[in-house]
Amino acid sequence: MSAAPDSWARAAMGLRLLRAAPGYLGGAVIRMRASPLRDRVTDTLRPLEARRIFPGIDDTQLFGGLDLSGTLASGQVMKTAGLFDAPAIAVLVMAERCGPDLAARIAQQLDRGMGHAVIALDEGAEADEITPAALRDRLPLWIAPEGRMPTGWTVPEGDLHTDPARIAATLGDADTLTQLAAAFGIHSLRAPLLALRTARVNAALAGRSAITAEDLETAASLVYPQRATQVPEAAEQESQPPEPPETQEDAGSGKGDRLPDGDMLVDAVRALLPPDLLAGLASASSARGGSGSGAGSSRKGNRRGRPLPSRPGRLDGRARIDLVATLHAAAPWQPLRRRAQPKAQGLLIRPSDIRLKRYEERSDRLLIFAVDASGSAAVARLNEAKGAVALMLAEAYAARDHVALISFRGTQAELLLPPTRSLVQTKRRLESLPGGGGTPLAHGLREAAALAVQARGKGLTPTLLVLTDGRANIALDGTTDRARAASDAEDMARVIRAQGVETLVIDVSQRPQPGLSRLAQRFDGGYLALPRADARKITGAVSAALDG
Repeated sequence: MSAAPDSWARAAMGLRLLRAAPGYLGGAVIRMRASPLRDRVTDTLRPLEARRIFPGIDDTQLFGGLDLSGTLASGQVMKTAGLFDAPAIAVLVMAERCGPDLAARIAQQLDRGMGHAVIALDEGAEADEITPAALRDRLPLWIAPEGRMPTGWTVPEGDLHTDPARIAATLGDADTLTQLAAAFGIHSLRAPLLALRTARVNAALAGRSAITAEDLETAASLVYPQRATQVPEAAEQESQPPEPPETQEDAGSGKGDRLPDGDMLVDAVRALLPPDLLAGLASASSARGGSGSGAGSSRKGNRRGRPLPSRPGRLDGRARIDLVATLHAAAPWQPLRRRAQPKAQGLLIRPSDIRLKRYEERSDRLLIFAVDASGSAAVARLNEAKGAVALMLAEAYAARDHVALISFRGTQAELLLPPTRSLVQTKRRLESLPGGGGTPLAHGLREAAALAVQARGKGLTPTLLVLTDGRANIALDGTTDRARAASDAEDMARVIRAQGVETLVIDVSQRPQPGLSRLAQRFDGGYLALPRADARKITGAVSAALDG
């Protein structure tokens, strides 16, 4: 791994390229928390005269639109100009909070090739708080210096000696960058294209007329490390066949000694890979579990729901006009407006008549199943609980719900299934759900409370479903004490109630347990006694209770 001063040197190198040719490169991601250090970094881009935009900006400000007031007043269609109507440089503040819709529209503008540039200021603190992939894929440079800024750190001045698009690039240059991207598991074809542009800008700054090995190495070190998804294995020199002698044809085609050695480029990029990427790849290779499609949605803006009464407002490019309500608002004023404008024809509508549609937005629901897999419940009820979770998951597809599975047995609880909508992953985890041992109910509730907090942070609404026979005998400290275990479970129930989590206790014992009814009261939630119920009956009762 590179040291902190090296990361600051790479940051200066990337900022120099961006400052020289922002429209040709397309922009960069600057991942730094808001601080004086980041201000020092962004101050180096002041000559670009960029305009700041925010995730909540109106579409009309970015892309233009209909000037409704001017159109109604003049009787002719009038439009407003947007930021991206002409080549522009935009600084997207808090890029990690940019919604997928806005990211897609900005990406579309970058794809038009009009000379736009976007500088995404990413302030994310966690791995899942990051600039949307649609933007990251189109922004070549990743600037994320680490540690303290070296004394005297500056971005060197530099002017382009020629248009970067006119810098000569051979098929060998493109082939080298493409193979290097494939070696690191970078599947997007934009990566080698952006790297080639970066190499051209570096060559133009140096006054060269063609791309050299130094330009390729600089481009690869700036574009590839944060896009890598795998670490290439080191090639064994003994197994490599001897290189054929260079022919005159090879020399004329741009290959030969002008291109860097492939292994040297791989080693250079591997040295710049972030530590968390290597750790994640190592754990993934050891688990070999594959990746599901739904591990907790990172979207915080959710689907539109039930329509609400329309409201007065102005069109901002995203809101939808309620035509019927607008006509209803304008109709009573027609006689008065006719007298004021006797020569006007048609329906006279003013901006104050505009009504916009509204919807009740609801966040996605997460059903957290806390399943008792202890010896007292496993024999008769564990298979029913597995079947109920599988059936609920099938229904969750229609409602766009997520499902999580927590098992508690022995002396602890375990999160067997993170929030997901993947049927394949769920079936695999359910089949491996073991049974037997003590009943650490309080441990299961504590694990559910922690998962509910994480779910709320990701925009989900958690609902807890506890399937147990109520014979808790393991306290939070791991001791076997029924009285203390019951007391700990009630304490955790109060914690979950304080979080505002909707809870349903499902009594799956052969006879209803009064203790579980009291526990449900501590939750301030529902209680269902379902003796001798199969998976479908459990699913039907749960669905009815949640919908009711």
